[in-house]
Amino acid sequence: MRIVLLGAPGSGKGTQSKLIVDRYRIPQISTGDLLRAAVSAGTPLGQKAKAAMDAGDLVSDDIVLGMIRERLAMPDAQSGYILDGFPRNLAQAKTLDDMLGDLHQPLDAAILIDVDLEKLKTRLTGRRSCADCGAVYNIHTNPPSREGVCDACGGTNLIHRADDKEETIASRLKVYEDQTKPLIEHYSAQDLLHSIQGEGEIEDVFAAVAAVLSKH
Repeated sequence: MRIVLLGAPGSGKGTQSKLIVDRYRIPQISTGDLLRAAVSAGTPLGQKAKAAMDAGDLVSDDIVLGMIRERLAMPDAQSGYILDGFPRNLAQAKTLDDMLGDLHQPLDAAILIDVDLEKLKTRLTGRRSCADCGAVYNIHTNPPSREGVCDACGGTNLIHRADDKEETIASRLKVYEDQTKPLIEHYSAQDLLHSIQGEGEIEDVFAAVAAVLSKH
C-alpha cells in the first residue's frame, strides 16, 4: 500500500503514522529525514541540498523528488510506504503523481486526519513539556497530576515552547489550511482521499484508518 498521510500540526498524524508502520511493516518516508541523511552522507543530491541551504535557499522540489525516488527503490519500500511531509502543496502533488506514474507505483490512498482547527489551537497552545525529561502534557486534556510538577521525573520546570504560543500556532494552522485545501480537492478528484475523524481516542482513530487500509 502506498499512502500519503495528511493532517494539521497537532492532529495526531505522527501517532497514526507510527501505528501504521508497526501494523503493516511499511516504512514511513519523511522528507526531513531524507534531507538530513543525504546531507550527512554527502550524496550527490545531499550536496545539492546542502549548497541550497548554505545559500539560504529552499531545497528545490526536484532535489526532494530525487531523494524520494531513490528511497522508493530500496527493498523495504517495495511492499508500500507512507509519505510524510510531502507533498505540501498542489504543485508538489502533481509532480509526485508524475514521478510515481513513471515508476508504475501510483498512490493507493491519501488519508486525512481531520480535526477542527479551533480544537487544534486549544490542543496545541495547552502543550507543556518537562525541561528535565522531555515528558509532554496538555493543561486542557492531559495535565500532570500535580500542577506544575512532572509525573515522570518530579521536575518542576514545565515549559511552554515558543512554537506553541497562540500567535505562532494560528500562523502555522493558517499556512496548513491554505496549502492543504487544494490537496484535498486534488486527491478527491482522483477518488483517493479518505477523511478520518481525528478527535476520538487514538485506538478509535487507528481503527478507522485500518478500515481504509484493509481495502488496499
